Amino acid sequence: MEENKNNIPETEEEPVSAETEATENEAAAEDAPEAEEKPAKGEKKKLKKAEAEIAELKKQLASKDIELAELNDKYMRLCAEYDNFRKRTAKELESKAADAACDTLSQILPVLDNLERAAQYNTEDSAETPMGKGLELTLKSFAETLAKLGVCEIEAEGKQFDPNIHNAVMHVEDENLGENEVVEVFMKGYAKGDKVLRHSMVKVAN
Repeated sequence: MEENKNNIPETEEEPVSAETEATENEAAAEDAPEAEEKPAKGEKKKLKKAEAEIAELKKQLASKDIELAELNDKYMRLCAEYDNFRKRTAKELESKAADAACDTLSQILPVLDNLERAAQYNTEDSAETPMGKGLELTLKSFAETLAKLGVCEIEAEGKQFDPNIHNAVMHVEDENLGENEVVEVFMKGYAKGDKVLRHSMVKVAN
């Protein structure tokens, strides 16, 4: 039995002819492009999909840019409106404060008038008395306080009549006097800056 096994001839591979090898190479060459073509189609699909996504993103970005521009415009308008409101409010408050101060000062001017009238009757003898000295000091202190607050007396006597600061209550004809000249002051006028607290009551000539 062993001898029969050893005597079985081994099968030899048939040699591949050159023609067969060439045919196999041609077949492989024909199959190769088809293998490469499939990935190329897949890449094209991916590229188209990516382009579509990019186009959509650009569209969304353009929409957001428009939205941002609108919001920015609204923001700038709001800032401008707030700035105008702030300036207007500050101006109104300043004007109200100035008006309130002028109204208060106008109310205390009669007190100054009374002190000045009392000082006119303060004779040399009475001026040396404690009451006389006190009156002079009070009048001086009152005038200094008004000056610190920006209140000044309106010049009138000898000046040209100005209806903006003077109130003519009497008229006189006198060739020796100028035209529209203030010749007498019945009650002093006062002003704080450009604001007239009280017009001067005057007599006007010619």
